[in-house]
Amino acid sequence: MPETPHIVSDVMTQTVVAIGRDAPFKEIVRTMAQWQVSAMPVLEGEGRVVGVVSEADLLAKEEFRDSDPSLLEDRRRLSDIAKAGAVTAGDLMTAPALTIHSDAPLAQAARIMAVRHVKRLPVVDELGMLQGIVSRADLLKVFLRPDEDIEEEVRRTVVSLLFPALTHAVHVQVHEGVVTLRGNIHDTSLISVAVRLVRAVEGVVDVEPRLTGGSTRPGTPEHPA
Repeated sequence: MPETPHIVSDVMTQTVVAIGRDAPFKEIVRTMAQWQVSAMPVLEGEGRVVGVVSEADLLAKEEFRDSDPSLLEDRRRLSDIAKAGAVTAGDLMTAPALTIHSDAPLAQAARIMAVRHVKRLPVVDELGMLQGIVSRADLLKVFLRPDEDIEEEVRRTVVSLLFPALTHAVHVQVHEGVVTLRGNIHDTSLISVAVRLVRAVEGVVDVEPRLTGGSTRPGTPEHPA
């Protein structure tokens, strides 16, 4: 069965639309329209990422086209006003670029996007060279994982680890990414540990622990015959 995607390289898009820092304004607009993207990495030299240019960067030119900002606004929005007069990607871009490495955990990428309010991250190597791009949609790919794959991994990495003598007594069921654990175990303190480990499996939406402790008679819901 396919391995669980744990790192950025497992879900990133390798074909990336990028632009050079000397690219003129209208070329940036045309490229975004042609490829239907809202932001692009800006490259220098052999492919080193030096910034990101987005639709928001481009809109400053339209916003300030006919305006005469007050002194207060001029101070507060100095960067946006400067971009209104920019004509190349190097002047328009947000720099330094917010990037991530291909071996970074998916959780790290999700955290950066949430905290920094960005929709995508250029993926770079240790020299800052572009390798791909990862988006919010890419991170959600883990939830397309089949229930059968999730069930197999939970059995292999959680049940077998915590309950090696009870692998046939602890039952795992997965429906739409929700994992249900059923069975009778000797040490109920392991229930919270099991829940944490199951939540760490990629593609898991939620966990319903229905594990009990002590002896039960065969035929009961916790100990099926």
